[in-house]
Amino acid sequence: MAMDAITPNKDKARAEPIKRPTVQEAEEAVRTLIAWAGDDPRREGLLDTPKRVVNAYKEWFSGYEEDPVKYLSRTFEDVQGYDDIVMLRNIDVESHCEHHMAPFLGKAYVAYMPSAAVVGISKLARVVEIFSKRLQTQETMTAQICDAITDSLAPMGTAVLIDAVHECMSTRGVHHKDVSTITTQFTGVFKSDADLRNRFLRMAGKG
Repeated sequence: MAMDAITPNKDKARAEPIKRPTVQEAEEAVRTLIAWAGDDPRREGLLDTPKRVVNAYKEWFSGYEEDPVKYLSRTFEDVQGYDDIVMLRNIDVESHCEHHMAPFLGKAYVAYMPSAAVVGISKLARVVEIFSKRLQTQETMTAQICDAITDSLAPMGTAVLIDAVHECMSTRGVHHKDVSTITTQFTGVFKSDADLRNRFLRMAGKG
C-alpha cells in the first residue's frame, strides 16, 4: 500500500551553517571506526581505505552542495497547447537513510500538470538526484521533491512516488530483503481528482 508522505519538510536553509571537519579529520574518523570494528587500520589492505571512504562520501552526499531550485528556474512557455500530464518514470534513487547511514535504492516516478510553463525533463531527474544524495528518510525526500516542483513551477498539480528497498531492513535488524517501501505525495489536481491520481498510479505501474 502506498503511504502518503506527511513530512512537510522543505529544502530550507539551516539557521546556522554546519562547520565541516577537514578531510584529514574525516579520514581519521574512518580509521577510528575500522579499529572499533576490530581491524587494524594500519594493515596494508586498509591503508587507503579512509581516503576511499571520504571520496565515496563526497559523491554519495553531493546533494548538500546543490540547490534544486536552480535546475527548475529555467522554464519554457511555448508548449503548443499541451495540457496533459508530464511524467518521468523509473528515475534511479540512490540514497542513505539518516538513521543507520545504510543505502536505500529504488525508483522514483514524478509527474506534474503544467499550468503554463514546463521545464526540461532532465531537470526533474536532477531534482530527484539532489535530494537523494543526502542523508534522508524516504518520506521526507518524497515531500521535498514534490515541494520543490510545486514551489518552482506552480503547476496545477504534482505527483511523486518512490519505491525503494532499504538495506537497514534487508541486511540488519529484521533481515527482510524482499520488502520495498512505497511513499507518495500529491498536490493540486492529483490530490483532488481521484481519477487523475489513479491514472498516475497506473502509469507508474502501481495502479
